[in-house]
Amino acid sequence: MAEPAHEAAGETLAIDLTAVIVAVTADEPRVLAIDGGRALPSGPFQSRHRTLHMGVRSWVEEQTQHKLGYVEQLYTFADRDRTRDGASERVISISYLGLARERGGASDAGWYNWYRYFPWEDWRPGPPKLMASAIAPRLKHWALEAPRDLRRERRERIEVAFATAGRGWNEEFVLQRYELLWEAGLVPEAGRGRPVADPLPGTPMNHDHRRILATGIARLRAKIKYRPVVFELMPESFTLLQLQRAVEALAGQSLHKQNFRRLIEQQGLVEDTGEVSTETGGRPAKLFRFRRELLAERTAAGTKLPLYRSG
Repeated sequence: MAEPAHEAAGETLAIDLTAVIVAVTADEPRVLAIDGGRALPSGPFQSRHRTLHMGVRSWVEEQTQHKLGYVEQLYTFADRDRTRDGASERVISISYLGLARERGGASDAGWYNWYRYFPWEDWRPGPPKLMASAIAPRLKHWALEAPRDLRRERRERIEVAFATAGRGWNEEFVLQRYELLWEAGLVPEAGRGRPVADPLPGTPMNHDHRRILATGIARLRAKIKYRPVVFELMPESFTLLQLQRAVEALAGQSLHKQNFRRLIEQQGLVEDTGEVSTETGGRPAKLFRFRRELLAERTAAGTKLPLYRSG
């Protein structure tokens, strides 16, 4: 791929590499960020990078001192409004999703609970109070104030994304929800450098990094249903409760304990190590390990995890 090229109008194109690196620690989904949690690791694609993958790995290691394991390309963002006002350079961001285990790194890098950025996405304890107190009424007002020919479209988008009007919550619609809030002017990033009046709770990020993070969360929530990627986030040995808590943390949903264990056993994803954990605070719990010899088979056939709310 060539380095920044010139368009006919004199605008230059720059390629930015951005990484969404996820871990699960203490039953919470965490994302690796820099600049006090306001930015994802990122940097320009340069001639010193032999490939895009090597480029993103280089920037992550340089900025966070964290070596990447599992990485896959996430999405390419090329919207013209990514470019800052008055800039002659148009930035195209190629984003990546990586899975890791949390550990220390550079002083400017840290791990942050991803629900600090999207507090409306955590439904483990039930529907967030923020939904009824702020999000639903303000989106309803946004729909009503639209021109008549757009009201129905806005209302339907809100109903689908935010599970209003009796619809079921779809944990994968993370990006659709964030983009609706952006369009409605309810998040700070919608101001493009100008203050937004009374924004919703949720930590903003630089540029469009919160949008990229939303895309990464949505991809991972979908992927854990049909690929055993969750085991990339687990230690070598773990209890079934730890595994369930990790899946719940990522999905933002509570799961039915017996059904979860039954499906894990039916699919033969794990095997008993013969050891137990005494860190549960109660009866010692059996420790299991992922059967990595099944990885190729499961990648081809798919792995279903029971992502539905417990009764």
